[in-house]
Amino acid sequence: MNLPAPLRRLAARALPPLLLAAVVVPVGVAVARTTFETSERPISIGAHQATLRPDYSGDIVLDFGPLLPQVKMDLDDPRFGIGATIQLGDAEVTSLDELISRDAVIASQPDGEVAAVEAALRDMWIASAWRGAGVAVALAVVLSVAWIAVGRERRAALVEGRKPLRITAAVVALAVAGGGVVAAVRSDPSRDPDPVSWVTLAEAFPDLPLPDDSRLGALQLSDGAALRSGESLIEGALNTYTASNAFFDQLATTAEDVKVRRPGEGQTVALVVTDRHDNVAMDPVARQIAENADATMLLDLGDDTSNGAAWEEFSINSLAREFTGFDIVAVAGNHDQGAHIADYMADSGFTLLKGEPVTVDGIRFIGDSDPRSSGLTKGYTGNEDDNIAAISEQDQELTETACDDGEVAVALVHSIASAKQLAESGCVDLILSGHLHRQVGPDVVRSDDDEPTVTLATGSTGGAVYAFALGTGLRREAQMTLVTFADGRPVGLQLVDIDTGGHIAAQPYVTLDDLIGD
Repeated sequence: MNLPAPLRRLAARALPPLLLAAVVVPVGVAVARTTFETSERPISIGAHQATLRPDYSGDIVLDFGPLLPQVKMDLDDPRFGIGATIQLGDAEVTSLDELISRDAVIASQPDGEVAAVEAALRDMWIASAWRGAGVAVALAVVLSVAWIAVGRERRAALVEGRKPLRITAAVVALAVAGGGVVAAVRSDPSRDPDPVSWVTLAEAFPDLPLPDDSRLGALQLSDGAALRSGESLIEGALNTYTASNAFFDQLATTAEDVKVRRPGEGQTVALVVTDRHDNVAMDPVARQIAENADATMLLDLGDDTSNGAAWEEFSINSLAREFTGFDIVAVAGNHDQGAHIADYMADSGFTLLKGEPVTVDGIRFIGDSDPRSSGLTKGYTGNEDDNIAAISEQDQELTETACDDGEVAVALVHSIASAKQLAESGCVDLILSGHLHRQVGPDVVRSDDDEPTVTLATGSTGGAVYAFALGTGLRREAQMTLVTFADGRPVGLQLVDIDTGGHIAAQPYVTLDDLIGD
């Protein structure tokens, strides 16, 4: 039975978009999904260079290689069932014990690393979706051109001369063709891992006392030879993790009760951190002190890492994560030397000072990253004359630029050696530095015209000895500074001291006017 003329006309109009959608939508979705599943991205996780391979398992699996079991973390809210396998690679350590201990300490503060993985997966998913959309659009264009090439008369003849059943068959045939393309671009089965038997930590180590920790409770280990052969290493890592958590969690709790000065009307506060040297366990403590002072800005004076290596991205990830919502103004230190860490700080949203005045939240800053290399960084040449010349040149350039600008309030440098001339010029109110791992100042330096500049070197926020701070506690006393601003100028300082026993004490608040005197 032939269709009525109105229905035939409606079918003629509706058929092209239906056929087009039947083919291009599943093909676009399949391309996007397959691109996502077969993609991979290099990423730094903890002390490792790693490879991130997304999947739809809803879990994150860490693969440490053949000597250690895999570790699986169940995600509470896996969006679209997205998960990933992270193949951990090389790390710059001299022994496996050192590597395990370092990973255990880093794992005690995992939020920064989790955020970095989530961001990478999100970027990969978006890139895959764009690729699928691009393929779908290209296929739609090709089919549309073919449809037009057939011509209206031929298409009308096909519709007029065929029964609805044949029209339906054509739609089904094209849909099946689209399904065939979908099947052709499915993931390579060789990527699918062999079935793995998983056990909880409590099941794997029934005789080992485990802390009541939700993060540990969510972990599972692959059951097999690697688990049994690596028992002693894993037990050591768990002990390190437990000790680190016990000390620094208690320190963060202690920080809640530290009384510091809060800003008055029209004032703002910035927290100064420096020489963290990878000690991400101190970041929640620093954040708590900032919250106690109603701080809205973080001033990072560098040496966030020990080697300036790519694997130390975890230190920047942690700081960025912990101080989400803060303006972060930063310079890199001599242990951050090389382009990688400084670039990563900028990519993570830090305002990285590069020798030119910058205004952030109404405060005019100047500063620059330390031009020297430490003995642990790849750029180290051993030529101290070059370092001295570089520091002197940086000091001169900062001085000339700040004096020409005339509005700079604060200079941030990693070492005060980069700002001796600047201090003597009187062209800035306050110079903040670190590098020495101990407090020096606040001191007042006066120019030839009797213009005052206050200088302050803050001790190591990570409690570092030389360039090493990671551990189950502080290696030496730690410190941070609160700076109060009013009308874009620094008006007060308060330092906070943390000793190796976990005691925290705030020094008296001092105004710059009191320091400078008449």
